[in-house]
Amino acid sequence: MSEETPPPAGSAPTKSALKKAAKADKVKAMKEVKNAAVTKVKEAVTKEGGNKKKEKEGKKEEKEEEERILGLLKAIPKGQKKDLSIPMPSGYNPLIVESNWYDWWEASGFFRPIEDSSKGTFVIIAPPPNVTGQLHLGHALTLSIQDGLIRWARMSGLRTLYVPGLDHAGISTQSVVEKRIWKNEGKRRREFTREDFVKRIWEWKDEYAARINAQFRRLGGSFDWERSAFSLDDARYKAVIHHFCKLYDEKIIYRANRLVNWCVHLNTTLSTLEVDQKELAGRTFLSVPGYDPKEKFEFGVLTEFAYQIENSDERIIVATTRPETMLGDTGIAVHPDDPRYKHLHGKFAVHPFVDRRLPIITDAKSVDMEFGTGAVKMTPGHDYNDYETGKRNGLEILNVLNDDGTFNSLVGEKFKGMKRFHARKAVVEALKEKGLFVSTKDNPMKVPVCSKSGDIIEPLLKPQWWVNCSELAQRAVERTDAKEFTITPKSSEKEWYNWMATIQDWCISRQLWWGHRCPAYFVKLEGEEDADSSREDLWIVAETEEEAQKKAAEKFPGKKFVLEQDEDVLDTWFSSGLWPFSTLGWPENASTSQDMKDFYPTAILVTGWDILFFWVARMVMLGIHHTGKVPFNEVFCHAMIRDAHGRKMSKTLGNVINPIDLIEGCSLEELHAQLRVGNLDAAEISRAEAGQKKDYPNGIPQCGTDAMRFTLCAYTSNNRDINLDVLKVEGYRKFCNKLFNATKFAMLKFEDGFEPEASENLSGSESLVERWILHRLNETCAAVDTEIRERNFMAVTGHIYNYWLYELCDVYIEAIKPITDPSAPAAARRSAQNTLYTALDSGLRLMHPFMPYVTEELWQRLPRRKGDTTPSIMVAKYPTFEESRRDSQAEKDFDAVFTSVKSIRSLAATYNLRTNIQAFLEPSSSEVAELFEREAPIISTLVKGSQSIQIVNDKNAIPSGCATESISSDITAHLLVRGLIDFDQEITKAEKKITLTNMNVERLEKQMNAPDYETKIREDVRNANAEKMRDLNAELETLRQSIENFKLLKG
Repeated sequence: MSEETPPPAGSAPTKSALKKAAKADKVKAMKEVKNAAVTKVKEAVTKEGGNKKKEKEGKKEEKEEEERILGLLKAIPKGQKKDLSIPMPSGYNPLIVESNWYDWWEASGFFRPIEDSSKGTFVIIAPPPNVTGQLHLGHALTLSIQDGLIRWARMSGLRTLYVPGLDHAGISTQSVVEKRIWKNEGKRRREFTREDFVKRIWEWKDEYAARINAQFRRLGGSFDWERSAFSLDDARYKAVIHHFCKLYDEKIIYRANRLVNWCVHLNTTLSTLEVDQKELAGRTFLSVPGYDPKEKFEFGVLTEFAYQIENSDERIIVATTRPETMLGDTGIAVHPDDPRYKHLHGKFAVHPFVDRRLPIITDAKSVDMEFGTGAVKMTPGHDYNDYETGKRNGLEILNVLNDDGTFNSLVGEKFKGMKRFHARKAVVEALKEKGLFVSTKDNPMKVPVCSKSGDIIEPLLKPQWWVNCSELAQRAVERTDAKEFTITPKSSEKEWYNWMATIQDWCISRQLWWGHRCPAYFVKLEGEEDADSSREDLWIVAETEEEAQKKAAEKFPGKKFVLEQDEDVLDTWFSSGLWPFSTLGWPENASTSQDMKDFYPTAILVTGWDILFFWVARMVMLGIHHTGKVPFNEVFCHAMIRDAHGRKMSKTLGNVINPIDLIEGCSLEELHAQLRVGNLDAAEISRAEAGQKKDYPNGIPQCGTDAMRFTLCAYTSNNRDINLDVLKVEGYRKFCNKLFNATKFAMLKFEDGFEPEASENLSGSESLVERWILHRLNETCAAVDTEIRERNFMAVTGHIYNYWLYELCDVYIEAIKPITDPSAPAAARRSAQNTLYTALDSGLRLMHPFMPYVTEELWQRLPRRKGDTTPSIMVAKYPTFEESRRDSQAEKDFDAVFTSVKSIRSLAATYNLRTNIQAFLEPSSSEVAELFEREAPIISTLVKGSQSIQIVNDKNAIPSGCATESISSDITAHLLVRGLIDFDQEITKAEKKITLTNMNVERLEKQMNAPDYETKIREDVRNANAEKMRDLNAELETLRQSIENFKLLKG
């Protein structure tokens, strides 16, 4: 019998036939699924065509309506209150909602501190952004937290002050202006006079200060603008000069010729905190600023070479990771106990390229005889460790580099004028020519890199001004130990102690033109014009040149002299360290002393953890020294914002977001255009555009200020980083829409002329759902108060979000729809309306610090209690927990009721019932029965598609054909399904869905099992696929369970 011949009737089918039949069934099932899907798509397309046309027309009308409203709002004079007779838009539009309010708040004086308050003061001096450019999302995060706290404190009755300001940012601002001038005009700084160049920077400052302040206003910062400060304005200039002179007189500031961190590219000294340590695993080729970008230099290599011993054939081998520095070597150190070199103690080696003898010294502190050859070359003028060793042993300390990174005449004609990294290669070649080169090998190491320019830092010997920090730091630690202020989170506090314990003296000289010029004058005595500027005895420190002349005349009586002011400016952080008190009038005079009395010390400093030492430590040290007090009671270190992929925000990556773009929306083309007005070169622009196209293919959606602020606070926890996804902000914009529409709908429940009760107190006649929502409101107030004081902003926003979305909107507003209907009994309706008003009013006030605009917009449109003349929500009372309003019984009872609602909803969803839902609730006792009988109308309202909800005490009263679910030991739910659904049809539908889902599983498994999936596919894509697979498997399990349930009920 051939394979094609069917088996005789009654005979068993073969394995091959069964396999074929199964395959045919599968193909048939898949074909049916596909045909059904195609039919469904065709129907959807036909329907969608009509819907799209209607939707397009609706959107056009909506846009026209919004433009008309915006036009009316723009016509309102600046500072005048928003005209509430202008109708609200049909949907939430942040541009409409947020317009006009800020100018009115400011004009009304709400940002200024009230005259007095028995509850105390709450002051925040805002960290001043640099005037290098515009604000980014890191600034928006800081403001969202700060302004949230200020608004909360203001509403809580405290006397609040929020001071704005900007920082001149010496190195960064001068650098960005230099780049701009070079890009636009092809000119270098030195082609200008100092006065003319500084004038150009002031023009930049004025332009960007205006932009930044406009951004601050757009973000809703409730600053007292009359106290706005700039770190280079007259008041701050006087404070900084006084500060320098005072510390000098107290011998805390001194002048010394010491090694500094020199950035060749920026041509200035940097503090240790401005130097990043780039870790290298071994041999690495890097490009260096100031060289051809195509030219790479070798790092991470240990080069061994030999020095010839004077008058001997013997050689001594040393090693270095910086071969060029051997041009500045002035000695060789060995361990005094190393037997290999005892015969060389006190002898000399000969430098191969210059006429220089190198003494062989013994130093147990700097030499480890087990490491390498046990002999260490000494370059005291260009290495921090060698500098200390050199000072201990009296070695000559030579500076062999010019400020521009070229070698000077001390290295001989062969290398004179050569750039340092060209010299690196040349020195190795020259050593090979002389037969002194030994070897090279990989060497893991850290390379010091300028955090501003990316240049390799060069230790350089320079006479500079220094601050002795040891005693200042000790006092700061003592105040920390005494709990005079706190640092949150605890991880930052640990870092604080570690850094203070190892603090070094602070070099405050900067070779710039933009900044506070050092109030120090070098005295050029007649006949000693060539005196070394490192001589501190020839320097006069004074607040004015006139004072300096007088001091010099007293110091050098009868001598002729000329004063030359130090060309250098002071480190930006030297002036920023005074910020908490210089903004309040320090050093005090008659017109400013009151602010210091009233507002110092401040309540809290909110800042990123990355500047804990740059800035916070210096403010604490200087605040204690100058005022006797820690400048703030608390330091809150928030996280650093990164992009959705966890990358640092960088202009060259194209992932830096202007907060205004997130507020108002920005197309991809507009994002690209912004890159071209900056200082990026063509290659950087190209890379940034590619990054923007990948991350924001459709541009950045319009989200509004409120959604952005709320998102940033919701992200804030104890983590050090925030990976911000723009879609998350867009999600909170939808929440704003929910808030807006729910409040609009709720207000329809207030008939014209409705006036809420004069008091929030309960009347005693409230229904269970009213008592429940008021209890939940009270509990939310308690939770918010606790968490805001703990600075747990993620929890604060979570509590408010849950109250609004899951309790007020999803439950209470839905539950009272029948009660607030005009046909409902008047007393019940009035009670529900009053409760609704309290829930809305308090809910908006709770939300206001984190969503200032939409809450003001909605609150202004609510009716007022009798006698309430509060002009704005921002000066309304912040809701607080009241023990008398706690109603645990209401919470227990309503939770039982709402659990039954969720159970019926779940059963209905399981059996695809959307209408004609008939549920039977079986209580275990008469008390439970009474509760559910009373609340049956609420249950019916909350179960969409409900036809009837019956409370049955007798099992026999429950009809057959019901699906059952035990809700708790007190109540069981039964849902009538027989006669309402076709079990066979539902089983078939479920089976088809299983087939389709299995196809999706197979397709996804194929992707995930592909070779190199773990290495070639991005982590975020792999995570999304894993989540999708979990969802598909869960869906399969649900479908299989549904089939079993259908079969069981079918009988």
